[in-house]
Amino acid sequence: MILYFLRHASAGEPVANLKKDEKRALDKEGIEQCGYVGRALTALNVQVDAIVSSPLKRCTQTASLVGNELGYEGKLQIDNALRPGTGLADFRKLLEKYSRQEAIMVVGHNPNLSQFLGSVISDSGCEASLELKKGSVAKVEMRRTFGTLQWCVTPKVVRVIYDAAVESSRPNTSRK
Repeated sequence: MILYFLRHASAGEPVANLKKDEKRALDKEGIEQCGYVGRALTALNVQVDAIVSSPLKRCTQTASLVGNELGYEGKLQIDNALRPGTGLADFRKLLEKYSRQEAIMVVGHNPNLSQFLGSVISDSGCEASLELKKGSVAKVEMRRTFGTLQWCVTPKVVRVIYDAAVESSRPNTSRK
């Protein structure tokens, strides 16, 4: 199975009231990040059989926007195993639930999403130290209970690559 870990994009500052924080939406920068990340994944020919998201608004928005860029036509799956503060046992159950899929994308929060990523790429069972920045995506090739990190990109890197590609595709008018 191929597993894509996507941390939700920028959603401004956390709100002290947890119920209100669950409804915190992406900000302008976050919406922009989703566009860049989605287009980069499309350019990499990423296709997923399922997108599974934390139920919090910033995650479902990230999942939907990136999914739209990918041309994903399936139903967005919501799973509490991706909520903030959940443990590795819940994440392992989620993986088991989707084990028949060839490729899935999980959309969640830090620190648990980075911990889940670290635990699946460590063949010794201990956690590797990897921090996913907001809007970052990592590709892991899974083999049973552990995986191999193929790549990890941040929205900033994707934007630089995108801007460079756009710039190089423009006709050079200075040479006459």
